[in-house]
Amino acid sequence: MQKINEASALVLGVFILLGLSALGYLLGNAAIEYKQFDRSVTVKGLSEHEYDADIVIWPIQFTAAGNDLGTLYNSIEENTAKIKLFLGRNGISPEEITFASPAITDKSAQQYGNNAKPEFRYTALQTVTVYSTNIQAVRIVMSSLSELGKQGIVFTGGDYQSQTEYMFTRLNEVKPEMIEEATRKAREVAEKFASDSQSRLGKIKKASQGQFSISARDKNNPHIKKIRVVSTVEYYLSD
Repeated sequence: MQKINEASALVLGVFILLGLSALGYLLGNAAIEYKQFDRSVTVKGLSEHEYDADIVIWPIQFTAAGNDLGTLYNSIEENTAKIKLFLGRNGISPEEITFASPAITDKSAQQYGNNAKPEFRYTALQTVTVYSTNIQAVRIVMSSLSELGKQGIVFTGGDYQSQTEYMFTRLNEVKPEMIEEATRKAREVAEKFASDSQSRLGKIKKASQGQFSISARDKNNPHIKKIRVVSTVEYYLSD
């Protein structure tokens, strides 16, 4: 009877040993698989394209001076009419032209005790703004504005308020294509990394899209916009 119990205990011990060995093997493999599953690579993909602007905002500023306020206002109206006529002859429609109220400065009220009398008491600044989608026509008119200068109109420029602005409003149209391209380029980089490291590229672990940036291609061509976006993608790796 004692021998039977010893034999049963021996058999039970063998099964327990085999079970623990199998469990250890399974846990070991699970740890290795988990470690491999946790391996990843993070890459970036760039999409960059150039597009023509679709809206131009062109402020045309000119000045006038005089000692009689009524005469000054008449001069402003005459020059404004000349500009409107000139723009219309060059393909700019009346709907694309707006006029601001002239800004009048009385220099005699700004002397602050200075005895020097200015040559002209009043100076005026007038702004005519062109808002158009016809970029090419507006740029042609810009290059020929000196014709109005020959008629005695004194144009100003160089300050922030008189700078021409070009806008690109079709970003939502080009977004999907650019995001797709950035993601594709990121995967190409990841595949090259996986190949060099003798690994296999898995599924996407995490992805983030950067902000779209819009800038002029260069200072001489502000009407050509450079659109740029960077996608960051993290992929799983396996042996």
